[in-house]
Amino acid sequence: DFHHFVHFLEPLFLGSTEVEQPKGTEVVRDAVRKLKFARHIKKSEGQKIPKVELQISIYGVKILEPKTKEVQHNCQLHRISFCADDKTDKRIFTFICKDSESNKHLCYVFDSEKCAEEITLTIGQAFDLAYRKFLESGGKDVETRKQIAGLQKRIQDLEAENMELKNKVQDLESQLRVTQVSTSPAGSVTPKSPSTDIFDMIPFSPVSHPSSTPTRNGTQPPPIPSRSTEIKRDLFGAEPFDPFNCGAGDFPPDIQSKLDEMQEGFKMGLTLEGTVFCLDPLDSRC
Repeated sequence: DFHHFVHFLEPLFLGSTEVEQPKGTEVVRDAVRKLKFARHIKKSEGQKIPKVELQISIYGVKILEPKTKEVQHNCQLHRISFCADDKTDKRIFTFICKDSESNKHLCYVFDSEKCAEEITLTIGQAFDLAYRKFLESGGKDVETRKQIAGLQKRIQDLEAENMELKNKVQDLESQLRVTQVSTSPAGSVTPKSPSTDIFDMIPFSPVSHPSSTPTRNGTQPPPIPSRSTEIKRDLFGAEPFDPFNCGAGDFPPDIQSKLDEMQEGFKMGLTLEGTVFCLDPLDSRC
């Protein structure tokens, strides 16, 4: 049951090293050679190769210290791109994982007593189940969410464009009123009523103060509501709808980038491969 985990006790952990590519037999072969050589150096200096405990589940591959259970490395499955075991001595296995902090590809190498192939297959099965779970839990909606985010951005752009046009109209109306006042007959004391549109309505002017707005038919026009500058609102005065932020703290701010990252990792896939790492007498002595 991968909703819990499958654990393999105390394989030797040769270490991890940075690699240039996320996949490839030659890539892991060079990494294995490098770490095997480092192990021989450590042995000659009297250092012991540490044993670890592996926990494999649909959430990732954890490398723990066997006694304290302290997590030394936590490799999420969507970040694991390549996994291989040695078909010659049945002990060496390795996988490439993209580091969550540095985004570098790291190759992890282990020496497990006669179960390297089993561990490789287990990681492959966990990857497959994790991908299915990702799809069932909303991974299919990633593209839809991208489209909605794009539409929201378009609405914001249109709102900004609309506001800019309103400001231009108001400027033109102000210039027109100034022109009408300046061309009125000299000595006239009759107040000039404001210009009206084709429906005999006074043009809307949010910058006008209610007390300075002329009356029509003896009535004072209703005060113009002020727009809040603290909360960005749409054309109807409502806050823009955000289907992924229904309440404060419901989702982390980077949920979209996380979904994109998982989708990219799962789409790349996990390559399982059996190969030969021991190519010379030095390597064959594990």
